[in-house]
Amino acid sequence: MMLTMPTLDKLKALKLHEMGKAMEEYMGSGDWDSLGFEDRLGLLVDRELAYREDRRLQARLKQARLRQSACMEDLDYRHPRGLDKSLMKSLATCRWIKERLNVLISGPTGAGKSFIACALAHRACLEGFKAHYVRAPRLFGDLGIARGDGRYAKLMGSIAKADLLVIDDWGLCVLGDQERNDLLEILEDRHGLRSTVVTSQLPVEHWHETIGNPTLADAILDRLVHNAHKINLKGDSMRKKKSDNA
Repeated sequence: MMLTMPTLDKLKALKLHEMGKAMEEYMGSGDWDSLGFEDRLGLLVDRELAYREDRRLQARLKQARLRQSACMEDLDYRHPRGLDKSLMKSLATCRWIKERLNVLISGPTGAGKSFIACALAHRACLEGFKAHYVRAPRLFGDLGIARGDGRYAKLMGSIAKADLLVIDDWGLCVLGDQERNDLLEILEDRHGLRSTVVTSQLPVEHWHETIGNPTLADAILDRLVHNAHKINLKGDSMRKKKSDNA
């Protein structure tokens, strides 16, 4: 014990707090004394590593600001809505993020678009990617405010660096001139470098109309659609179904 306390103090000084905590816990167990040096050290290092990985995960999830608490394991395939289980299983590997591809999710209100988008972002965080979720109206509003107070370049830079950007509720209204320009800049910064998820009530073939300007619409969709997985949900509202089954 005389050697233990100085060792614990040194672990804390090195900011190896979880390792020190584990050491105190393991020393109280009967199996600790029977372990060799390498086994003891391995247990302590594993504990510290798991603790740090969990802290980094929690930081990524906090930074992502997901609208819903969703995960891929909770996706509902029982109700027919055009959700391809094999595609979702493939997306769950996050290989599409490594390949810098996009995911476009369309469907009626309540079909589960936001849940799927948040589940994809959650899985990305689990795999070590940085995600950022934002509703389209909020995105353009934040950019407008940032332009006025001098944070525009910083905000655009932050959006560009996210491994996965989720733009939810796209296409609720026709874009204005500044919104079109902002969206083009965002997608230009990310094209071929980062992945983007977009959800919309409108089918993808109608997105051109909601952008407004034909020339900018071509440029925006060229950077968004042609290298994307498409999920087209159908059927009644999932919220209504859950309410009816309650």
